Amino acid sequence: MPFLIDGHNLIGKMPGLSLADPDDEAKLVQQVRRYCLRHRRKAVVVFDAGLSGGVSRSLSTPEVEVVFASGRESADAVIRSRLRRAKDPRGWTLVSSDRGLQRVAASVGARVVSSEAFAAMLTGLPAHGESPEEEKPAGQITEVEVQEWLELFRRRRKR
Repeated sequence: MPFLIDGHNLIGKMPGLSLADPDDEAKLVQQVRRYCLRHRRKAVVVFDAGLSGGVSRSLSTPEVEVVFASGRESADAVIRSRLRRAKDPRGWTLVSSDRGLQRVAASVGARVVSSEAFAAMLTGLPAHGESPEEEKPAGQITEVEVQEWLELFRRRRKR
């Protein structure tokens, strides 16, 4: 079941991330991607207006599609449209604390997870019987992080 994520709404709930940071979107996408790789899930992260709007080729991966709303519409409008156009909206989980978006998701049968709850999932806090992930010593990287970097370098070489 893929996630449809209200990106800027989630950034505001993430410890260590700030909407004032010019790299906030990339940092969030990296955390979502790690989660999706670990749990074999997919996600679409929607942010408010980017340079040209549409799918970001530089931030998107096979696990996480990143979409920026155009200047003419908001991320909320993109999310509402995707929920209403989904072939099987019951197969999606909306991640947002925006009550209006939550109502739209519920009206089409999609599941809803608040940004606060999803932030806890991303940061490794226990959720519904899950145990917290082992902490790694400072300065060490995990095998997942190595694979992320290798995949990023491979993609850049192909261009």
